[in-house]
Amino acid sequence: MERPNRAFQEMLLPARERLYGRDPADIAQKSGAFYDSASGLLTVPSLHQTIAVSFPALSCEPALENWHHLLLFHYLDMADGFPVTEQLIPFGNLKDGLIRGTKFDRTVEAELGKFLADKEPARLKDICASLGAKIVDSKADFTAVFPFFPRYPMTLNVWFADEEFAAAGKLLLSKSADHYLTVEDAVTAGDVLLKLLNAQSY
Repeated sequence: MERPNRAFQEMLLPARERLYGRDPADIAQKSGAFYDSASGLLTVPSLHQTIAVSFPALSCEPALENWHHLLLFHYLDMADGFPVTEQLIPFGNLKDGLIRGTKFDRTVEAELGKFLADKEPARLKDICASLGAKIVDSKADFTAVFPFFPRYPMTLNVWFADEEFAAAGKLLLSKSADHYLTVEDAVTAGDVLLKLLNAQSY
């Protein structure tokens, strides 16, 4: 269910205020974005697009879905430049993720089970690629790494159906994720990605 627009507006205002007066060059360095002082634009790759954030106006082009927009501002505010680690963790292993994150891990597995039920490997590869994912080798049958933000990769591991088991999937984060988004934002980011995956299915 889409959250009320009022809730988004109430959360966006303090997110914008935390970025006002900040040095965009410093934000870019810590977040992995690129800042062009001549244009006043900070550009942030996110999934299949590049978002331009103007400073000091803090407007975004192209326009983003509400919660993606809020996540971007939270990411730019929290980013501390910590290196992205290759070690992957479930949402439940995030800081303060024991309840909210663990619940979301279960939700993801259920949603991915439905999403994968009718997906052939070639179709899944096309869907993931359309969202900017890189297909990589792993111990899973299929692994795609989505560049949600420059230093916030999200990894989808898939095991295709066989004679004994239905298709299954897990969504994982880098162990460095706590340096860039809170667990609440991580869950929202995961939800945004799931919705985008389902939208590409049609």
